[in-house]
Amino acid sequence: MARDAAGYPVAHGGRFPHDEPMTKLNKRADLFVELADDPREFPRQGGELDTLMDFLRFQRTTLELKCAGLSAADLARRSVEPSTLSLLGLVRHMADVERVWFRRRLDGQEAPSYFCTPDDPDGDFDGAVGEPEVVERAWELWRAEVAFADDFVARAPHLDIRAELGGGVQLSLREVLVHMVEEYARHNGHADLLRERIDGRLGQ
Repeated sequence: MARDAAGYPVAHGGRFPHDEPMTKLNKRADLFVELADDPREFPRQGGELDTLMDFLRFQRTTLELKCAGLSAADLARRSVEPSTLSLLGLVRHMADVERVWFRRRLDGQEAPSYFCTPDDPDGDFDGAVGEPEVVERAWELWRAEVAFADDFVARAPHLDIRAELGGGVQLSLREVLVHMVEEYARHNGHADLLRERIDGRLGQ
């Protein structure tokens, strides 16, 4: 990623308002990864759809980044009692969130949640146990749902197609994409704290 003399990413012909020079970043906290190795791409200057999808991809990649390099046991490690929150639980949860919004509500498929049932509405987190096959399956399902969502958006004729929520309530694809960015951003805040507790790695 290109950077100016002060260490800011060069994008949109200038700086992002929230960026700080590398010297300030290094004083504030150790970087999770070196800036040159950050796999995320900053949103480009584009139209509405490109902007929404760029921000969504950024948040998805942040979740992957926060889970990188951990064992199955660490991914399943809970936060604090009585919470069942874990990084693995977040991956499972977001697989179901992607599935529900894009397959079920927008595409009209019969697509039951992978992990949650009426008898176990918190199955995404409750079933997040530290076994390699459970971790592998979670990532497999999450990536499949992300791929479906991206393909659905690419095929959509416009951002005003509607998602049926029941009871006559509808949301546009535009509103769904904004919600997905919000959903990931909220849970990536959780992921920050979970990762710091596991090995002390901070923010970014």
